[in-house]
Amino acid sequence: MATKYIFVTGGVVSGLGKGITAASLGRLLKARGLKVAAQKLDPYINVDPGTMSPYQHGEVYVTEDGAETDLDLGHYERFIDEDLNKYSNLTTGKVYWNVLNKERKGEYLGSTVQVIPHITNEIKDFIYNVGRNTGADVVITEIGGTIGDIESQPFIEAVRQISLEVGRENSLFIHVTLVPFLRGSDEHKSKPTQHSVKELQGLGINPNIIVLRCDEPLEDSIFQKIALFCNVKPDCVIENITLANLYEAPLMLEEQGLAVVACRELGIETGEPDLAEWEEMCRRISRSHASAVEIGLVGKYVALHDAYLSVAEALRHAGYHHGVTVNIHWLDSELIDDSNVDEMLSPMDGIIVPGGFGSRGIEGMIVSARYAREKNIPYFGICLGMQVSCIEFARNVCGLADANSGEFDESTPHKVIDFMPGQSDEINKGGTLRLGAYPCVIKKGSVMERCYGVNEITERHRHRYEFMNEYREMFEKNGMSLSGISPDGNLVETVEFSDRDFFVGVQYHPEFKSRPNKPHPLFCGFIEASIKEKESKKI
Repeated sequence: MATKYIFVTGGVVSGLGKGITAASLGRLLKARGLKVAAQKLDPYINVDPGTMSPYQHGEVYVTEDGAETDLDLGHYERFIDEDLNKYSNLTTGKVYWNVLNKERKGEYLGSTVQVIPHITNEIKDFIYNVGRNTGADVVITEIGGTIGDIESQPFIEAVRQISLEVGRENSLFIHVTLVPFLRGSDEHKSKPTQHSVKELQGLGINPNIIVLRCDEPLEDSIFQKIALFCNVKPDCVIENITLANLYEAPLMLEEQGLAVVACRELGIETGEPDLAEWEEMCRRISRSHASAVEIGLVGKYVALHDAYLSVAEALRHAGYHHGVTVNIHWLDSELIDDSNVDEMLSPMDGIIVPGGFGSRGIEGMIVSARYAREKNIPYFGICLGMQVSCIEFARNVCGLADANSGEFDESTPHKVIDFMPGQSDEINKGGTLRLGAYPCVIKKGSVMERCYGVNEITERHRHRYEFMNEYREMFEKNGMSLSGISPDGNLVETVEFSDRDFFVGVQYHPEFKSRPNKPHPLFCGFIEASIKEKESKKI
């Protein structure tokens, strides 16, 4: 079978859940035995989101091969359960970067470099590459932004050309739009969708399927009107209603016939989908509301929850596994100090400190790590969260009162966290972190070993600073176990107190590998310890 290409666009407004729609379709096609690859095209001019503010962009998702990507790729991996790669996210900035480098090298043989064909060809090559490199039967490509945005036009033109090149039978356009409900007249309105489709048609693309995002069920007349005026088959108008649990979206869209219609339009013959595991997972989620644990997430970007999207989802996945709801309390580390830490953290059954960059809010994280250590509350430090737990331990247990990270205080005599030899801060910030999957050897008898059940793992990284090896002996002597080390023995990857249910810091980002039906073992261990902490408070 020739590779099939599905393009997902959005209309009317942004934030409609194109990514969830694309990810859900990917899950439904995979359940039919097809190999699926997914990618996101972003119109912003940054080369990648790695240097963008979390308040603007949300989290930066990291793939196995170290690409810094849009957070929608996290949805793709969690739903489809396939590891994505550097061909899964393309930005306008990266397109122009590649084209200009080729121009400087003379690869265009003196041609005048133009949007068409040079920019569009670069985009097309990227889309084709994901199919070639993954051997996918179906490539799902989400185009960021909203139809009508100036910056998205080269992407739209590129996918229009691909549709002609591969043939209509091998390409499919899905347009996701908003159907607003007017309380005053007590009716849904189809006109915004009609205008959005007209805008898309003006760019040379006729959508095959229209997905209608709504908060309440739509009346039949809406489907009939949109099918008629937008020139699509009646069963190609699909309702996508807002759900309390986003993992029910594939099942809801399966009931609406999205995958059946997509396969028919692409000429794909498959058997019945095997969704038994996903259905059981959703039942397990619905049963998890009977009890709850309170988790304090102490971070510096908590004003935008998407800045910690994968962490929040990984916590919920572990909650589903243990049959509890995880109530996340978003605690701004800038507001925590010695005077209020007990008030802020005593109601929590567990404390998690996720990643971040820069000195703002660090002292509040250090105070939180100390509170968890002294009160024996389950603590999970991720990346920066591991580093602040080491700084806290060095200050308050090892007697190094001025211990710090070189990132926060270059003048401190005790940099327990800093650049490794050969690194330097005199470098560009973009693309210079330790990124992607690296192996780690786990110490026998550790909490890490208990959680993972193996002695060597591979996890994804995104950081620049490391634990300094000259402090290893001091930390071990004073009771903190360096429970995970790189295979060459050079890098400390994890620290813990092995005699506790859970006090673990990891230099990597385990949240990127958690799936709703395959929760990450460290998050499972953390939530299990938090459940025990909650039970102990009742005694």
